[in-house]
Amino acid sequence: MANFVEATTQPQFEGFLAKAGKCLTVVHFQAPWAPQCEQMNGVMAELAREHAHTTFVKLEAEAVPEISEKYEITSVPTFLFFKGGEKVDRLDGANAPELTKKVTRLAVTGSPAVSGDNSGAPDLNQRLKKLINAAPCMLFMKGSPQEPRCGFSKQIVALLKTHSIQFSSFDILSDEEVRQGLKTYSNWPTYPQLYANGELVGGVDIVKELAESGELENTCPKAVTLEHRLKTTINKAPVMLFMKGNKEAARCGFSRQTLEIMNDAGVDYDTFDILQDEEVRQGLKTYSNWPTYPQLYVKGELIGGLDILKELKESGDLVSVLKGES
Repeated sequence: MANFVEATTQPQFEGFLAKAGKCLTVVHFQAPWAPQCEQMNGVMAELAREHAHTTFVKLEAEAVPEISEKYEITSVPTFLFFKGGEKVDRLDGANAPELTKKVTRLAVTGSPAVSGDNSGAPDLNQRLKKLINAAPCMLFMKGSPQEPRCGFSKQIVALLKTHSIQFSSFDILSDEEVRQGLKTYSNWPTYPQLYANGELVGGVDIVKELAESGELENTCPKAVTLEHRLKTTINKAPVMLFMKGNKEAARCGFSRQTLEIMNDAGVDYDTFDILQDEEVRQGLKTYSNWPTYPQLYVKGELIGGLDILKELKESGDLVSVLKGES
């Protein structure tokens, strides 16, 4: 179909954006070796039929590295949304419902993303506040502590670890809305950003100064024991899933199957990406005496892994267990 195309060069890519003008363009950064990309191309094809004035572009991320680097594409599938040649939104991972929702919202002329309507701002501010307070010491960075994706993030992680500061982190490359919104919310235009007890401390230069003056340990909350941290994380939500990846992008087959079972059950749940925190990943195995992942907890109690969930589903008991009824 005419509005579902493929770009193989940078001039082609720029040409599609220019031709679309103020109409929405959705660009799928994909890889031929990733089966989830092929699945999402099917979703793109369906959306292209429904949204005749929107252009859907397939782009092999590794084939046009200059574009991937410019837009900081670090995994596939990743979707970027453009209007008037400017990026207005981003989606990481194979999340068909979220892609459909974003396309439907952004395809409307004069949508909030481009019209300057701030009607969504309170919801975003609420989300940012929740993220900032997700841990006593919270670092917003590029990448993860295990794999920082910029020099400044690498420096600040090293400083915090050197001074034995216990912290949690959020990868701003994984969420464009948070990445842009936090700059305005905190009135701090760059990353990384460190928060202590919900208050902005600053970036890498401020943290360096605090470390040199001996004030860093006093600024950041005292470290809690690993057992206390694990208990707090397990009880963060009534139903808590520890997995590789997140709801949008599972990073292993067992986690992906678990998500499918959980989503089919229709019960609200939160997730924790154990790949982002090696301390939790190793500590939880000992704490729960369960050596593998994913691990599911309901009201603070371990239910088990994928095999247990399959058994509960087959017996018809899954929903009642997830609701804590038995």
